[in-house]
Amino acid sequence: MLESVKLFLQKLKYVIEYPLFSLTETEFTAGSIFIFFFSLFLLLYLSKAFKSFLINKVLIRYNEDIGVRQAMGTIARYLVVVSGLFIIIQANGIDLSGLAIIGGALGVGIGFGLQGITNNFVSGIVILLERPIKVGDRIEVGDTTGDVTKISARATTVMTNDGISVIIPNSEFISSRVINWSYSGRLVRFKVPIPAPYGVDHNKVLKLLLEVASENKDVAKTPEPHVRLKEFADSSLTFELVFWTADMMHRQGKMKSQINLDVYQKFADNDITIPFPQLDLHMKENTGKGS
Repeated sequence: MLESVKLFLQKLKYVIEYPLFSLTETEFTAGSIFIFFFSLFLLLYLSKAFKSFLINKVLIRYNEDIGVRQAMGTIARYLVVVSGLFIIIQANGIDLSGLAIIGGALGVGIGFGLQGITNNFVSGIVILLERPIKVGDRIEVGDTTGDVTKISARATTVMTNDGISVIIPNSEFISSRVINWSYSGRLVRFKVPIPAPYGVDHNKVLKLLLEVASENKDVAKTPEPHVRLKEFADSSLTFELVFWTADMMHRQGKMKSQINLDVYQKFADNDITIPFPQLDLHMKENTGKGS
């Protein structure tokens, strides 16, 4: 029994140490290849754990902004992965100086075939450093509107109000126009047009609209909401209710609908009719004599 175990171990050692190929005067065996890929897996796993620890345990003590912590954690992970990769390569006996020709060939390949990936990666670094957008921001890019949930090396994940995750290449945020609703804070301004009939007491309308804003729990108290007469339209006076909100920034449609419903009810309770488009037709009598 002991002899069979020893024989098995000898065969296993032979398989593990059997040279499969050579690269820059370094022989690769099944065992060294396994150790290499296991080290890579361990590096990626530990770097991800390190990023999570840095964001949730260390940086939170100094900065509560999740976007700042995510950016710093991602950059730190990149540095750990790059440094660890060099250490793993050197530990496996691969001479990096001997890979200059291969590196040059790969560089040409990247230049021609991987331009998009390289562009997105560099754009991701720029986003993390300049922070035009960050995790938690409410943004509009192209036809997509939603909250930034993740910024990775190649793409950024945006969650829409429909619960759909949209993966957007990082280069679009650098080369395209991006609207960031929360870049300077969570407080944003809404402007809701309200029609009122001609002949109405405008002071009463102003009072009722301000009541609607003050009674809504999602409208910010500071800055104070205000109402202005926007225009003399064809069939109505158009007032504009202007207010600020932080809680409903990501639910713009719901917020405007809520305000409109409250205005409709307030006008109905005070005998003010929402005007509808009207057209006055004036007919001129033809007094000329016909044949």
